[in-house]
Amino acid sequence: MLTAEIARRQNIPKRFLEQILLVLKRHRLVQSRRGAQGGYALLKPAEAITFAEVLRLIDGPMAPLPCLSVVAYAHCADCADEKTCEIRRVFARVAEATRQTLERTTIAQALGGDSPLDRTDTTVSGGKKHPAIV
Repeated sequence: MLTAEIARRQNIPKRFLEQILLVLKRHRLVQSRRGAQGGYALLKPAEAITFAEVLRLIDGPMAPLPCLSVVAYAHCADCADEKTCEIRRVFARVAEATRQTLERTTIAQALGGDSPLDRTDTTVSGGKKHPAIV
C-alpha cells in the first residue's frame, strides 16, 4: 500500500508515517517497493505482529519507570528501596496490564476490530461504562 494512502486513511502526517515505516523496514516487519505499483507490505503475517513489538521498535521500552522495564532495566536514581517503593508498586500494576494488552493485541485484530480490549470489562466505579473505552 502506498505511504500516502496509509497516511490519508489513518489521518496522520505522511512524513511521520515514513519515519515509522523506515524503522519497521530496518527490523524486517515490512518491505518497500518503488514505482507506480510500489508501496509497503508486511513481511510477517498481521496475526504474528503485536502492538508491543511495534511500539518497542518505534519508542523503545514501554515501562513508565526505568526500574520496571523488561528490556532496559535501570535503578531509579531517587529510589532508596525498590521493594518498598509504593510508586513502583502502583506503576508495576499499570505497566503489567498495559504490557499484557499490547502483547495480546495483533495488528490483524486491530484491523479487524477484534482486539482484547473489546472483550474486557470496561466498567469503572459506580457501575458505569468508561466513555473512552466503550
